[in-house]
Amino acid sequence: MSDAQVGHEKTLTGLIPALAGANMIYGLGMLESGITFDYGQLVLDCEFARMIKHTVKGFVVNDYTLAKDVIKEVGPFGNFLTHKHTLEGMRSQSQVELIDRTMREEWLAKGAAPIREKAMQKVRHILKTHQPEPLPDDVRAQIRAIVEEAEKETKK
Repeated sequence: MSDAQVGHEKTLTGLIPALAGANMIYGLGMLESGITFDYGQLVLDCEFARMIKHTVKGFVVNDYTLAKDVIKEVGPFGNFLTHKHTLEGMRSQSQVELIDRTMREEWLAKGAAPIREKAMQKVRHILKTHQPEPLPDDVRAQIRAIVEEAEKETKK
């Protein structure tokens, strides 16, 4: 399966339910109908999920976001792209970590790393450096009690 196909399918299968009101995205890290779990795909899916959550939260519509004053200031045939308001608005778009939004020339100059390679670099970094927070003692005690109860049930 190609990178493009996986990305497309993962985005659609997450976005469509989210737009319909679902509050859970299922199958992160899974490939081949859930037969395969892939850490690199999990990292990519997390990025896709962040973008989906950004999309479904909606847009603020007010005088500032409509930029009425900016439209009057710049006028017809003016340059909106370099205006401070436009640059501020761009920063509110979804913030990606692995998806490369640079121009092709710059991407090629940086080595043209496929997104899967970037995802696996992040996976290796996480596996090497992540230190999970220890569970609080009361939570550990509850889990221990559940396990002990299950063990008693299986011995009956």
